[in-house]
Amino acid sequence: MLKRFLTLFAVLAIASIGTFAQKQTISLDDLFRKGTFRARSVYGLRSMNDGNSYTVIERGPKVVRYDYASGKQLDVIFDGTTTSPELFKDFAGYEFCSDESKLLISTDENPIYRHSFTATYYIYNIKTKSVEALSDNGQQMLATFSPDASKVAFVRSNNIFVKDLATKQEAQVTTDGEFNHIINGAADWVYEEEFALTTGMQWSPDGKKLAFYRFDESRVKQFNMNMFRNQLYPENYAYKYPKAGEDNSIVTIHVYNTATGSTNKMDIGPETNQYIARIKWTTNANELSMIRMNRLQNKLDILVADAATGNSRVLYSEENRYYVDEPADDYLTFTDDGKYFIIPSEKDGYNHLYVYGMDGALVRQLTTGTNEVKTIYGFDAKSKRVYYQAYDGSPLNTAVYFSTIDGKSSGKLSTQEGTNTADFSKGFKFYINFYSSVTVPTLVTLHNSKGKQVRVLEDNARLKETVAGYNMPQREFFTFTTSEGVTLNGYMVKPLNFDANTKYPVMMYQYSGPGSQSVLNRWRIGWDEYLATNGYLVVCVDGRGTGGRGEAFKKMTYGQLGYYESIDQIEAAKYLQTLSYVEPSRIGIWGWSYGGYMSSLCLFKGADVFRMAIAVAPVTNWRYYDSIYTERYMGLPQDNPTGYDNNSPINHVEKLKGKLLIVHGTGDDNVHVQNAVEMIEKLVQANKPFDMMFYPDKNHGIYGGNTTMHLYNLMDSYIKENL
Repeated sequence: MLKRFLTLFAVLAIASIGTFAQKQTISLDDLFRKGTFRARSVYGLRSMNDGNSYTVIERGPKVVRYDYASGKQLDVIFDGTTTSPELFKDFAGYEFCSDESKLLISTDENPIYRHSFTATYYIYNIKTKSVEALSDNGQQMLATFSPDASKVAFVRSNNIFVKDLATKQEAQVTTDGEFNHIINGAADWVYEEEFALTTGMQWSPDGKKLAFYRFDESRVKQFNMNMFRNQLYPENYAYKYPKAGEDNSIVTIHVYNTATGSTNKMDIGPETNQYIARIKWTTNANELSMIRMNRLQNKLDILVADAATGNSRVLYSEENRYYVDEPADDYLTFTDDGKYFIIPSEKDGYNHLYVYGMDGALVRQLTTGTNEVKTIYGFDAKSKRVYYQAYDGSPLNTAVYFSTIDGKSSGKLSTQEGTNTADFSKGFKFYINFYSSVTVPTLVTLHNSKGKQVRVLEDNARLKETVAGYNMPQREFFTFTTSEGVTLNGYMVKPLNFDANTKYPVMMYQYSGPGSQSVLNRWRIGWDEYLATNGYLVVCVDGRGTGGRGEAFKKMTYGQLGYYESIDQIEAAKYLQTLSYVEPSRIGIWGWSYGGYMSSLCLFKGADVFRMAIAVAPVTNWRYYDSIYTERYMGLPQDNPTGYDNNSPINHVEKLKGKLLIVHGTGDDNVHVQNAVEMIEKLVQANKPFDMMFYPDKNHGIYGGNTTMHLYNLMDSYIKENL
């Protein structure tokens, strides 16, 4: 009896061990409800003036200061739980004034477009712990301290105001602001979306002048959207949206003098059908630089204007047979001594850094080779170093680099292969490196200016343990050569328990937009791994037109978006059909936005290759999309009608053979639901069957409440039923 009991106990023990050792599989709940595989990082970091400490936002809300080198907490600068907690329950962000004696705190933010929002701002005195509202006359936008910390500029109802913190008086700088007509100090929709222009104001270095944009939207056509919101009669939302070939806002640049109350208009030339992509004060408080681009965006000028007179001169010019990439915030760097400026350019075929004198003469090309520069972190006047991010031997990897401005010394600071980005302290004493790869979740480390690691801030050890408890498909990279002799980079995620003797269905994902990249050596566990867990081979290929491989590879799609990109995705599918473990008749493709445009186009043009496609928020005709983005890559529709029409999906619907699911948010202010509606009408008239799903009032991201979960459940079911 005892022997029998022990035997039974042993069997139960072994079964128990097997149960506890059994690994989990990825679920949609893991991805979209629980955030099971979300990597931890360091957010909301602000470097202090001393360059030795930084602040972060912590729960409370609190703004807490830490020492870079030791990681020790130095003090709590702001504690919303004890300082007027009723005001800060909707705490959203903060900004220090120049001497770090005050905080400008934003609360109750209400989004307008992708970046813009209105908010209620408060000024918090760190020493006295007192709080005062920035204004009692309604919510504000873009509030910012003057460099001398004596004033705060902000926008309300499309007008600019400047509050004097000593007298508590608000000076109204502009009076003509009007919704859908005149915007002062902020960006219109298309500048915000396509130039990522997040503010339309800039203080001069001495805090005595405020430069600002003025957008005259009067001639820009309105786009109308019904917003349902459970109303008996849906509300009509109308805003100014310039489509390709249509009228843009007329933009002018002005400078307000706080001492005199006068405003001067800067000379940007007689042409009004152009763009002012950025403004930036030079190190001279009386000189404002302005980046001007023509309507086709194939010519860029840097203008420098006298703030007192408005007179300007051309400091630098560049032309390109295709287009000049949109200038980001880091495009123009002035050295502290006022002698030089540093800019990126593709003039040698790859994106590199160039140093110019303030007379406009080229001093030297600072970087060379195929490792294109992606981001400029800044210039350290003490060490004479320029810090930047660039590719690292492959478009899949990035690293953190430096180069002295004389070009005599350069080097790589990051050491691990994968994706590296940096956040430098003021004075460049330290930087925080954010690293990940396909096998390593986000690793956040602190380094000194020479690259030596000081300490680890986040290693995501808990996430590693979590992942170890799952049956996890592995992501691997591959290359293949098309019939045209073009080598393309891709990744694939093979199904769990992969068997090379089994044939698997394939789901391809891509984005494919100009200069974009999806095939990257970075940490990511998501929808791809979920599909692979459910028996699908998931593949992504970066075709021609994507970034990291030089100007020729990227810009060959100019004037005919979709042509080469669809060829490459169809070629990728045909390559996959040759693999022994692929079921050649079961290949699908999906994408979002530009990727939705591509997935529908590929299904039509590759009707004998693709069995099904999902197009989420797709552009279906480039004539429906905005002026700045579309014309940058296509020119004007008046000049290039065949380029616009030949590769618009709505003009290929008659070729449809497979299954198609179209998904769109009715409140999409970016890619309007008009795109989906127009394609649906074409499909109906061509007597082609399809499936569709509209998400009421949802924008381009299609999220909110249970929306994301519903969308991915929908796509999951659609793939399983049709692939």
